[in-house]
Amino acid sequence: MFDRRLIENFDWGFVVLIFLIGMVGLVILYSALTAGHEASTVHILFKKQMIWMGSGFIIMMIALLIDFRELDKLNLFIYALCVGLLISVILFGQLGGGSRRWLVLGFIRIQPSELMKIALIISLASVYSNSVSQMGLNFRKLIKPIILCVIPFVLIVSQPDLGTGLLLLLIAASITIFVKVEKRVFYTLTGICLSAIPLVWFTLKEYQKSRILTFLNPDRDPLGAGYHIIQSKIAIGSGMLTGKGFLKGTQNALSFLPEQHTDFIVSVLAEEWGLVGCSILLMLYFILLFWGLNIAYNCRNMFGSILAFGVTAMIFWQIFINIGMVMGLMPVVGVPLPLVSYGGSSVVTNMVGFGILLNISMRKFSSN
Repeated sequence: MFDRRLIENFDWGFVVLIFLIGMVGLVILYSALTAGHEASTVHILFKKQMIWMGSGFIIMMIALLIDFRELDKLNLFIYALCVGLLISVILFGQLGGGSRRWLVLGFIRIQPSELMKIALIISLASVYSNSVSQMGLNFRKLIKPIILCVIPFVLIVSQPDLGTGLLLLLIAASITIFVKVEKRVFYTLTGICLSAIPLVWFTLKEYQKSRILTFLNPDRDPLGAGYHIIQSKIAIGSGMLTGKGFLKGTQNALSFLPEQHTDFIVSVLAEEWGLVGCSILLMLYFILLFWGLNIAYNCRNMFGSILAFGVTAMIFWQIFINIGMVMGLMPVVGVPLPLVSYGGSSVVTNMVGFGILLNISMRKFSSN
């Protein structure tokens, strides 16, 4: 029998917040698309994004119908399915920009690495909810989570997509710290990671090394690898307090900004709406993250609490990395801004995450 408390606990405020961020994203995206695209192409891409947004909202609402605790039982199936999709990308994926990141399924093109974020969060929440302890996790209890992280990381980096691979590790690390590990385990793993940096450097491809060196000194190649960051900083700085106005950004209009509708869309926002516009978007994101942490804190179910934190961590790291990229505070690794950057797989993945948060919020009174 349907529990009336599900309706009473439906979080309308959270839905309104997501809708507001989505609308802000569409406004910024429309302006970003006008540069470097013909009018017909702009309309096509904008309609596609609106379709993905609409589909995402439907998927988000469908996610409410399934009790989040069922995900605990299905975690291995979901994980295996997403790993299978990653393997399919390597074997049959569409080649574009020197990498294979997309699978074409009929008229739909998906990026399995995006879906893997949700799958990994569910799997880690399932494992940790059964092994969490007051003293913290020891090395033995971390073996399975490490294996769960390494498999998709290797598959994604081999596409190659270092940005999404590192994002998975950051999400996993955040969840692990949230669950708590023993102090000696934390210090040991931190030391191993720091020691591995020189070894990782030699495994990177030349363009990946170039991005890191450019991050450290953009002026070393101002017309090449450093061009993106320099033009992005010019756009951000020229917006000043209130910006130049909608569709009036010169850096965007003259196509100086690279990937302005995906990776560097915040530069468009800063140029046209200035510090005020950026502050409004950041405030909406801050409320969203706080809301997610509040859902995790109030959930009585351990699996649900870890799951909610994992989804919130996923959103946080995407925001942090994307904004850090356009400001030159982080290397350019191709991480989209949630609900703002163009891309169907990213929109759907984030909407699934929001659906999970709503699901947990509605059932926060459940402890089993």
